[in-house]
Amino acid sequence: MSNYYYLLTLFGCAVVTWIPRVLPFILTKAITLPPTFEKFLSYLPMTILTALLLQSLLNFQTGHFPTVRFPEIFACIPALIVGIRTNDLMKIVLTGVLGIALLRLL
Repeated sequence: MSNYYYLLTLFGCAVVTWIPRVLPFILTKAITLPPTFEKFLSYLPMTILTALLLQSLLNFQTGHFPTVRFPEIFACIPALIVGIRTNDLMKIVLTGVLGIALLRLL
């Protein structure tokens, strides 16, 4: 196979990845969404972040109930407090990363 084939494959993968990420933005600029649908879409980021958080706080094994990862829970508590008080994503992430780093160091 030639380098042209690899380059074409790489370009095709980039286009296929790029289209689903950009196309919704282009379509929503062209049309007006109903208010109920906009309200529904406003809950998606929080839902996705909650699912990612729970996945990192729990161990899942087939045939067993999920178990809690205690170091991650203990690092999550200060990040949650910072999040409630500041609503600043950068401060929340830094608090969580520093918290887990300190707990793993000890």
